Amino acid sequence: MKVFIAGATGAIGRPLICQLLDAGYDAFGMTRSVYRAHLLTQQGAIAELLDIFDADAVQSALQRIQPDVVIDLLTALPKQLTPESIAAAAALDERTRRIGGSNLQSAAQKVGVRRYILQSSAFWYAPGVGLADESTPFASEVPSAISDSIKMYADLEQRVFSAHDLEGIALRYGFLYGAGTWYAPDGAIASQVRQQQFPLVGNGQGIWSWVHVEDAAAATVAAVEKGTPGAFNIVDDTPLQQQVWLPAYAQWLGAKPPLHVSVENTLQVQGADLVYYATQLRGASNAKAKRELGFQPRSREWLAIASQIH
Repeated sequence: MKVFIAGATGAIGRPLICQLLDAGYDAFGMTRSVYRAHLLTQQGAIAELLDIFDADAVQSALQRIQPDVVIDLLTALPKQLTPESIAAAAALDERTRRIGGSNLQSAAQKVGVRRYILQSSAFWYAPGVGLADESTPFASEVPSAISDSIKMYADLEQRVFSAHDLEGIALRYGFLYGAGTWYAPDGAIASQVRQQQFPLVGNGQGIWSWVHVEDAAAATVAAVEKGTPGAFNIVDDTPLQQQVWLPAYAQWLGAKPPLHVSVENTLQVQGADLVYYATQLRGASNAKAKRELGFQPRSREWLAIASQIH
């Protein structure tokens, strides 16, 4: 079976290529970089050097390859994580996902691709009691920047789900950790935590859902053939409040405990987005992914420390 991956050299894409090949699939990885194309070839994939904004080139490539499944992992996120870097990358990231993704999906539909898998997010759910499942609506009363992100994800999912000739699946990944992510020991968030630049805000009761990148990749491989069309939360078994996971994560890194700052101070200095993440996020349930995809996430490395602290 042929699987075409857009975003094949990203945090999820790299382990995904390996797992697809191990499972016996023919993996075609798309990239705009000659260097990254070489890396894909070294992994054993067939590299496709393409500009996702060139609709004709994307169409031509899929016409030639005739993939059975297309996986859309398109992003343009910065390696460093600061308000400035996020703001600078936002326009290109949205254009990549919206316009580039539209080009990819249109090409997939024209060549008769059976299944289209979209990267989505599991941490935008509306407030409520307990863990959110896939039927829970996305949040509405949120800061403006977060509202823009939620609208983008909702629009992307609607684009995929409304295509009557595709089996559309949205994998709503939790916060990614593991090699190549912001939360890896050499990642941007780890660096901020070591420098006490990632504070515990207010009551820290926002519930974060996580997934290791290799588990995210494994769920994606499973979704190539398993699962009914629709959304799946791809998160691990233990969503945690910020007041629990952040001190444990800092201790796991060998860092000093995070600073504790007030909501008022955070609003003045860093803005409403950080307050929302720290105090209002709702955790997500992985029951559907376990049931339909056979999803078996690992336990986080710093979870044992979290249980000792609390």
